[in-house]
Amino acid sequence: MEPLDTAVIRAALRSENDLLADLYGGADPETPIPTCGDWRLKNLLAHVGGGHRWAATIIVRRSTENIAFAAVPDVRRPRDPAEVDHWFRQTADAVIDAVDATGGEVPVWTPFGALRPSEWWIRRRLHENTGHRADALLALGRPVTIDPVLAADGVEEFLSLLQMGSARFRNPLDEGASILLRATDTGDAWAVRRTGDSIGWDGDTESVTATVQATAVDLYLLVLGRIPADSPALTLSGDAAVLPTWLERTEF
Repeated sequence: MEPLDTAVIRAALRSENDLLADLYGGADPETPIPTCGDWRLKNLLAHVGGGHRWAATIIVRRSTENIAFAAVPDVRRPRDPAEVDHWFRQTADAVIDAVDATGGEVPVWTPFGALRPSEWWIRRRLHENTGHRADALLALGRPVTIDPVLAADGVEEFLSLLQMGSARFRNPLDEGASILLRATDTGDAWAVRRTGDSIGWDGDTESVTATVQATAVDLYLLVLGRIPADSPALTLSGDAAVLPTWLERTEF
């Protein structure tokens, strides 16, 4: 797919952050989040907001190493419920303001391989925010409402994380295995193949060993492990073992 414009990504981070704040404000903070282990909604909000502030601190300090959460100013969700909304709504701007103050091309630490330009963090935090808003919607029994173009970008961003490499993930594809992810609504398609110890993707949609077709939102939920390989939202063909193996090896 065509990369999203930087301004679009920044606006989406602010919008997704506000949507999650609105969702939190209208729900019980103790709501369990089944897709996130033993988290409650209040833990999910703390994770996203604290993560934004953590990333902003890495950027502002031009850090080339990880910074512990405990060393980040104002990283914890306030204990006073009346202060939570104000604290959280500021966190997306904290990331964007940090990039602008530091310079978008300044290399900083990331959890995925080499240093990256600080602007990289805005897209990363956008999809962290969007994915966890989906968790909250699923927990509340509501439809997952994400712009399909944004969801497609989330699929590609997740693939890029796998490509960068992390101790969290194993290579999702065996030798000789490949998978086509096709978004039926946006027309985007990713033919993903193993390349040595990593993965890559291209537009050759014919020579793959397995195919998954779904809407962009459902593909996004799939790669995040939020819906299973046998979900009725998916249309599968080819080698039936490829997708379950992929999900097992990319589980958070």
